Amino acid sequence: MRRLRLGLVALALAAAAFMGQANTVHAEESPAYVAFAAGKYQTALELAQKEAEAGSKEAHTLMGEMYAGGLGVTQDYEKAADAYAQGADLGDTNAQLSLGLLTAKGLGTRKDTRIAANLFEQAANSGNPAAQYNLALMYLQGQGRDANETKAAEWMTKAAESGNAQAQYDLGAFYQFGRGVPLNQQKAAEWTSKAAEAGLSAAQVEYATMLFKGRGVEKDEEKAAALFSLAAKQGNPVAQNRMARLYANGVVFPLDFVEAAKWHLLARSAGVSDFNLDILLTKLTPEQRAEADRFVDAQQGATVSEVKPLDDTQPATGLDSGQEQSLKPNPNSNAAEPQAAPSLGATGTTQPKTQTTTLPKGTPKGTQ
Repeated sequence: MRRLRLGLVALALAAAAFMGQANTVHAEESPAYVAFAAGKYQTALELAQKEAEAGSKEAHTLMGEMYAGGLGVTQDYEKAADAYAQGADLGDTNAQLSLGLLTAKGLGTRKDTRIAANLFEQAANSGNPAAQYNLALMYLQGQGRDANETKAAEWMTKAAESGNAQAQYDLGAFYQFGRGVPLNQQKAAEWTSKAAEAGLSAAQVEYATMLFKGRGVEKDEEKAAALFSLAAKQGNPVAQNRMARLYANGVVFPLDFVEAAKWHLLARSAGVSDFNLDILLTKLTPEQRAEADRFVDAQQGATVSEVKPLDDTQPATGLDSGQEQSLKPNPNSNAAEPQAAPSLGATGTTQPKTQTTTLPKGTPKGTQ
């Protein structure tokens, strides 16, 4: 069972959408974007400044991205916020999204979740999936908007339908636990499967678990094992643990203690413990253990320490998702801290509420 992630979430899809825009629409029209895509950042900045002076909203956004990421220039969030604000004023949804992220985190401008939510809503209403996702989080958490699970689900659905993989995964959790929508295990599986197909490793693990248990979808252990394998190869430690269990129990894959040890050592080094698999390690020969260690070395460049032998053995435990059951955040924990260098596509807006403040010159009208 999973938990909806309520902290700052890195969403590569949003960044990819921006770069996709740079590489398609603007690559043919904008020398600045061509230079940026080629990694010629100083040239890109000079060209973007000229294009911005000529009225290009995308050029302002590109300048903001470069200052926010320290690409070819010294990282400067104030200059990034100002550039994003000018692009946002001209109607660029990526600029509105990025300015909202900076405002939510208090980078380059004072933190104000209400204004951040306004910026997300502007971009969301224009169809920006990452903004729709962030606005859903704002409603879910009561940050910048009154908490409203129904509205959170509505915006999460819009983002999911637009192809945002993280939104698809989280919408699956909404249906799994009945948050803002009727509880529906079939829809939970359907949306989780879409996120899994998009390559989100957490979704692959969750959907594989659904397939193993036949929860909301017809049981299919072979397909589930294939998804665990995909996620494990992406570095997901929960999936690595599940691969170890499959090999240790001879489920779908042939019984193979050495393969089980390989995946267990990788998962354990990432913090996923499994006592029964630790016991399995003690039954390997020195040669088998060395083979498993070499596999780990090749994956992460470090040998995992030996486990002291134990007398008794037990079979590895059955399969489950290994994820927390509650959608609710820990009431004793604080909101996640902002990341050091958010990019145009970073997501997450879980900062504490603050008083209304003034944004940089060029802030879109109607956001204060």
